[in-house]
Amino acid sequence: MSHPYPQKRPPARGHALLMVVLCLLPFVLLALVLTSAVAVPAWLVLGALALCFAVMLFVSREPPGTGVGPHASVEVVQEGRGSERGVPEDLILRTVDVIYPLAQYRLEDHYVIEGTLLMEPDAAFAELGRRFEGSALTPLLQETGEGRPRLVLAPAAALPSPVQRRGWAWLNLVLLLATLATTTWAGAAHRGVDLLAEPGRLAEGLPYALALLLILGAHELGHYVTARRHGIAVSLPYFIPIPFALGTFGAFIKMKSLAADRRQMFDVAVAGPLAGLVIAIPALLIGLQDSTVVTGPAAPGMMMGGADVGSSVLFAVLAKAALGGAVLEGHRLVLHPVAFAGGLGLLVTALNLIPVGQLDGGHLVHALLGHRMARVVGLAALGALVVLGLFVWSGLLVWALLIVLVAGTTDVPPLNDVSRVGPGRVALGAVAFAVLLLILLPVPHALYDAFGIHSPYL
Repeated sequence: MSHPYPQKRPPARGHALLMVVLCLLPFVLLALVLTSAVAVPAWLVLGALALCFAVMLFVSREPPGTGVGPHASVEVVQEGRGSERGVPEDLILRTVDVIYPLAQYRLEDHYVIEGTLLMEPDAAFAELGRRFEGSALTPLLQETGEGRPRLVLAPAAALPSPVQRRGWAWLNLVLLLATLATTTWAGAAHRGVDLLAEPGRLAEGLPYALALLLILGAHELGHYVTARRHGIAVSLPYFIPIPFALGTFGAFIKMKSLAADRRQMFDVAVAGPLAGLVIAIPALLIGLQDSTVVTGPAAPGMMMGGADVGSSVLFAVLAKAALGGAVLEGHRLVLHPVAFAGGLGLLVTALNLIPVGQLDGGHLVHALLGHRMARVVGLAALGALVVLGLFVWSGLLVWALLIVLVAGTTDVPPLNDVSRVGPGRVALGAVAFAVLLLILLPVPHALYDAFGIHSPYL
């Protein structure tokens, strides 16, 4: 998952050390629970988990006093009121042959000119970039609510620099190793192995851990490599460990500078899910071949209680490809750890493709439809999650809350938010959202015979 644009200077080492301590705190509490008679309250364990999750928020949030960020610059224009001073005449003369002014005003330290572009958006943005190169102002091209082009001249100091700064990657490495430990623990626990009591069986947790980290790593490296190819400053992936359940909350990267246009925004957003699927689908197919088909209800010790093949259209297709006619009515799958990791990879991909805020899907819908329509689609998607959470599966309410807290309901526009992405990217975007539906939607009952699986959707 690509995450909100942070401050221009890296976090202090003291803050980074605090993050590591917070992340390791649940391990200490879990060890106390399992190895001693010390009674640890449930609220304390849950609180430690919340602190562990706060690692992502600490790393991504901009502290006060670091200057106006790119999102703040956009909100100033969208929500502020123009002053009577307006735009200096020299700036109007400097841009009048690029955008013919119909309205001009000043918002705090931003100058805004609304009007008609006198050349193609890409050519206009390139020309404005040349004219303001090296100046204290950075040109942003946006659209008003009525779809009219708008030039915003924002202070260059308010926007993050695209220069990729070298820094210590030790925090990324520590979080990766911690997540390897927690996912190995989780993989072993799902197979009924207590690594504290039987450390010699460590290898039984590794297939799940390595497969899941490879899928998550491929997803984030897809974002990273594409961003670097477009000249966007970006961090290495941050993995989020938790000492129980699935062993991780996933991973994310920090975008440290703005995309130049919607095409770059689209490319960075779509690269992660595609790269993750390239690993997740083969992992699921390979793992399914080593999974066990059983009859009747879930048995104790089944990973996630056994998999219901009909719970996802894509999962059903892959299960039939791997197992053929072995899955019949009333049958369930006891997933091999690699298959379980592959299934989680599909779920992670789908959740990231939900078109809300800073999620990959939010960036995609913004690149395809624009900033304002992206907010409308995002709110509609959140509303759908809430309704489904109330009437279908309550777990979706938790996901809706996490999305609001972590991804927000809006994202940061590129410097040029007027140029379109082109038909090729529109088609690829449609494929991405089709994948979202194929993963999240269960097999319709009317198609059970066609799929030949007959497993009831739970």
